[in-house]
Amino acid sequence: MRPLTEQETKVLFEKLANYTTDLKPLIAPLTDAPDADRYVFRLIKDRVYYVLLSIANLATSVARDNLASVGICLGKFTKTLKFRLHITALPILAAHARYKIWIKPNGVMPFLYGSHISKAHVGRWTEDCPSNVGVIVYDMSDSPLGFGVSARSTAEARRLDPTGIVVFRQADCGEYLRDEDTLFAG
Repeated sequence: MRPLTEQETKVLFEKLANYTTDLKPLIAPLTDAPDADRYVFRLIKDRVYYVLLSIANLATSVARDNLASVGICLGKFTKTLKFRLHITALPILAAHARYKIWIKPNGVMPFLYGSHISKAHVGRWTEDCPSNVGVIVYDMSDSPLGFGVSARSTAEARRLDPTGIVVFRQADCGEYLRDEDTLFAG
């Protein structure tokens, strides 16, 4: 387990900035006390974890081969140093989401089975959402289901036919079942 390099941190923050309003709450201390604990990003093998600094310091006493996971897995770096977010990052992204989309009950199951979101399944959408930005997907009862990238802006989507795709799915809660063998494997 090690801290991220400057290049890795830049790639990670660019990816997170696509989905969140502000990165400061992710890394700021939890309280105003001078010895307050804060969250840090740590790399184990090729996976990035979001963990409290005090827990990360305790985890250094565990041998590398014995340490499987610590904190919340945000995603992994590919061999070409691109960052891919995992569904396990959903609680962090949902808490700091910039753009949101709510899907109707008839669109929940197709989304959880891995389909993109069509206009017919959209219940509400954050106003002024541009195209090609990160979007957090919720059901109508405000439970986060996954995330994706907007295919069209809000204005373009209003003029779209009902079968047109408005959000490209990147991850959904169904991945916990579909990819359970490889999601946490090293």
